[in-house]
Amino acid sequence: MKSIAVIGAGTMGNGIAHVFAQHGHEVNLIDISQTSLDKGLATITKNLDRMLAKESISEELKKSTLDNITSFTELKKGVADVDLVVEAATENLDIKLNIFKELDSICDEKTILATNTSSISITQIAAATERPEKVIGMHFMNPVPIMKLVEIIRGYNTTDGVTESIMQLSKKLGKTPTEVNDYPGFVANRILMPMINEAIEALYNGVAGVHEIDTVMKLGMAHPMGPLQLADFIGLDVCLSILNVMYDGFKNPKYAPCPLLVNMVTAGKLGVKSGEGFYDYSESRKAEKIAGQFA
Repeated sequence: MKSIAVIGAGTMGNGIAHVFAQHGHEVNLIDISQTSLDKGLATITKNLDRMLAKESISEELKKSTLDNITSFTELKKGVADVDLVVEAATENLDIKLNIFKELDSICDEKTILATNTSSISITQIAAATERPEKVIGMHFMNPVPIMKLVEIIRGYNTTDGVTESIMQLSKKLGKTPTEVNDYPGFVANRILMPMINEAIEALYNGVAGVHEIDTVMKLGMAHPMGPLQLADFIGLDVCLSILNVMYDGFKNPKYAPCPLLVNMVTAGKLGVKSGEGFYDYSESRKAEKIAGQFA
């Protein structure tokens, strides 16, 4: 698989494009917004510069990585003659179904269609196409250039050959692919999201404060980041979406989102992306921290 198309230039999409391009693949990065494409490419450049400063890559590799990426705002042009499409759009079932239905109609019959969904059924997504045997899940972890794991999720009709080819491709990217079956939340989020939700419940019920909950999990359980801070980095809207998928899929109240999470998302407090979640990421807060260093 030499040529890859990545749909979505956001956090996950630009990270996936970065990794493929760094490993010698020709990458078509696709987004309906030129602004999003420009921002995604700027992020890739910044991450490469950081790697260059740490001497983990050479100037030549940085240049070849950027040269391997071409941006498109038109889906049909972006997916023409590629071997693999990796969809990394918003975690919304209707959006993904529409994308895969269109991909099926415009992609070459040899093209494998993958989704970076973190919770939605691969079988359901594949059903929107006439090639369900060539549809698979590639759930990369954030930040993609650093995290080693890729959950490989096969749908009901995904063939052994397609699964094996994606497993091998992931290894060539320097990743550790782990095959899992098609259940809501797969493995990573089936375990992670209830923990995050329970941390929010503890805050909601007044068991402890934000810092205290995160401190217990960091120092007591050796987690690198507390669950509430992690939720902020994932995006509270994304956490809510994944919990809703699992709740609808399992019909089990243990996956029901905490009312505090629902209210925060409704109020627009989404975490890092909005400047405020369980923690304050606003520019004014950053200024206070900087001023405090000189006090």
